[in-house]
Amino acid sequence: MKFSNSEKYQNNPILKETFEFSLLIVQYSELLEANRKFVVAKQLIRSGTSIGANVKEAQNAESKADFIHKMKIALKEADETEYWLFLCESLEAYPDTNELINKLNTIIKILNKIISSSYK
Repeated sequence: MKFSNSEKYQNNPILKETFEFSLLIVQYSELLEANRKFVVAKQLIRSGTSIGANVKEAQNAESKADFIHKMKIALKEADETEYWLFLCESLEAYPDTNELINKLNTIIKILNKIISSSYK
C-alpha cells in the first residue's frame, strides 16, 4: 500500500497506522458507493478518516491537555468507525470488514496507550 513518504509518518507509528487506515477506509467507502450503499459509505468515510486527521492535529497541540483532548477525539472517532464497520459486518451483501476491524483494533489500542501514558 502506498502512503506518505514523509519522515513524520514513517517515524510515528500512530500517524502511519491512521494514515494507512484512512486509505483503506476510502477504498472500502468507494466500494460501498459502487454498490449504492451511500448512507453508510458517507458516515464511514467521515469517521474513519477523521481518526488520522485528529491524530495529525494533535502533533501540533498547544499543550499537554490539548494533545490529550485531540487524541480523545481521535479515539471517539475510532469508536464510531467501529460501530459502522460492525454494522457493515452484520448486513448481508456488504463487503468483508475483517481487515478494517483488525487494523482499527490496533489503532484503538495505540490511542488508549498514548492517552493513558500522557497523563503521567
